[in-house]
Amino acid sequence: MIAKLIPLNGGQPILIDKDVTVVGRKSDLCDVQIDKNSISKIHCVIIKTDGLLFVRDLCSTNGTRVNGQKITRGALLPGDELSIASTRFEVELTGKHKKQQEPVEESHRHTEMLTAFNLEVESLDEKPESDGDSELKLASE
Repeated sequence: MIAKLIPLNGGQPILIDKDVTVVGRKSDLCDVQIDKNSISKIHCVIIKTDGLLFVRDLCSTNGTRVNGQKITRGALLPGDELSIASTRFEVELTGKHKKQQEPVEESHRHTEMLTAFNLEVESLDEKPESDGDSELKLASE
């Protein structure tokens, strides 16, 4: 997969060619340097794994946003807008993933629900018996 950040101000695209790319203002600490005071020395990290792209804010002063939403961490999809402080990029992903899956026919799609807890629940088909007292009482009374 080839990942690029396309600056929305018309600058040069930034190629994300490592599995872990540190973005920030300080050149000796970062793989990608953006020389703006609004960007922290080490601002965020972009991670490529299994054909997916993720971003994680590194406690930056002015934050990281995906499609306008401030994030701590999140996935990046093609066409997403990534804002590093006030600098905005469009995410571009091209190429095939290492483990490209074949499309699944609509008739074969299904969702599986996994049971995390096996709890027994009594059926509420019948109404509970009333003791004739319809007044609710608080446990503290």
